[in-house]
Amino acid sequence: MSAPLRSVDGQDETAILREIQSALRDLRFGAVEITVHNAQVVQIERKEKFRLQQAGPKSS
Repeated sequence: MSAPLRSVDGQDETAILREIQSALRDLRFGAVEITVHNAQVVQIERKEKFRLQQAGPKSS
């Protein structure tokens, strides 16, 4: 379910959504944080985690 695209206090909502989609693209583990100030998106931050598999026991 999605809302119709419209301007958000002078911001181009289509461009904002494109940036959010870009931040989400290929993200396997992590978070996307959207900062809003005075009803405007001012920052989109992507935090990505890389999970390393622990090596199994070595055989002697």
